[in-house]
Amino acid sequence: MASALLVLSGREVVRVFESLGWEFARQSASHIILVKKGETVTLSVPDHREVAKGTLR
Repeated sequence: MASALLVLSGREVVRVFESLGWEFARQSASHIILVKKGETVTLSVPDHREVAKGTLR
């Protein structure tokens, strides 16, 4: 059986990614944009009180 996902805010999700080496680049409206040196992709995390479980997956 799959484990249940935690309910996290957007800022909590950002803190998790920052602990993995991602850095805050900018904020665009209600989304926080993260970048990581050596990666060609960026991450867009919604700055919401509760991030949807599908987004966390």
